Amino acid sequence: MKISDLIPRSDRFLSLEFFPPKGQEGWPQFFDQVNQLAGLDPLFVSITYGAGGKLQDNTLEIASAVNERFGLTTMSHLTCVGAERDSIARYLDHLLDAGINNVLALRGDLPTDYPGDAWKDFAYASDLVEFVREGWPEICAGTACYPDAHPESGSIEDDLKWTCHKFEAGSDFAITQLFFDVRRYQDIVTRLRNRGITKPIVPGVLPVLSLQSLNRILALCGANIPLKLYLELQKAHEQGGDMAVREKGVEIARRQIRELLAMGAPGIHLYTLNNADLCLDILTDLPELDG
Repeated sequence: MKISDLIPRSDRFLSLEFFPPKGQEGWPQFFDQVNQLAGLDPLFVSITYGAGGKLQDNTLEIASAVNERFGLTTMSHLTCVGAERDSIARYLDHLLDAGINNVLALRGDLPTDYPGDAWKDFAYASDLVEFVREGWPEICAGTACYPDAHPESGSIEDDLKWTCHKFEAGSDFAITQLFFDVRRYQDIVTRLRNRGITKPIVPGVLPVLSLQSLNRILALCGANIPLKLYLELQKAHEQGGDMAVREKGVEIARRQIRELLAMGAPGIHLYTLNNADLCLDILTDLPELDG
C-alpha cells in the first residue's frame, strides 16, 4: 500500500523508523524490538539505508522481512551517495518483488572515509525522486525536510527552495529531520503552504537518551535545541545521570508530540533508536495518538 494513499485516510497516525543491525547476529534482537512495537499499529515503518553500498543489502532483507513477518507497510530509505542508476534500478525492482512500494529519497551524508566520487548519477534527493517517477510510477516517494535548515544551506529561504524543488520533482510527502522547538515545525509548514506545497509534512521526533548522544546528533545534523530544554536535560543529568536524562527525554518527547498534534500535524514519525522500551514509555497511554 502506498503511504501517500494511507495518510489522507488516517487521523493522528504514528509511524516508526528503524535502522538495520550491522550483522545477522543482531537480527533476533532487532525483530524482537519490531515485534514489541508492531502492536502500536503504526501506519508505516521505515528502514534506513547505508550510504555508498554499505548495509544496502541488509536494508532490503530487513525491509522485506518486516513487511512479510509483521504485515507492516514498509518504506526503504534510498541515498545518493555512491549511487548509480543501474544499481538503484535493481534495488527498486527488488523492493517491488518483495511487496514494498514506498521509498524515502535522501541525498545522504558523506562518510568521512568515503573513497572516490560520492555523487555519481544522483547529486540531490530530487534526482532520485525524478528517477523513481520516470520508471516506477507504482512506487510512493517521500523526502526529507529541515525545520532548522540543512547544515549546508546558506539560509532558511535557500533550504526551502530546495525542499520545494523536491516536491516539484514528484515527492508525495516529507518527513522532517529531528527538531526540538515545535514552532520550527509550524513555521516550515506555513512557509511551504505559502509556496503552494500542499503535500503532507510529517514531523520526526527523536527521543533523548543521554546528553552525550544528544550532543553528537546535534553536531552531525545541525539541529538546534531551545536553551530551556537543554537546561532541563542538564539539570536531570546532574541529579541522576543518564537514567534521569532518559526520563526527562521521555517527558519532552511526550510533550512535543502533544503540541505537534495540537497544531495540526497529520501524525508523528518516531525515530525509535531500535529501542522498544523507550518508545513504549513515550507512547503508552498517549490518547492524542489513538486516532
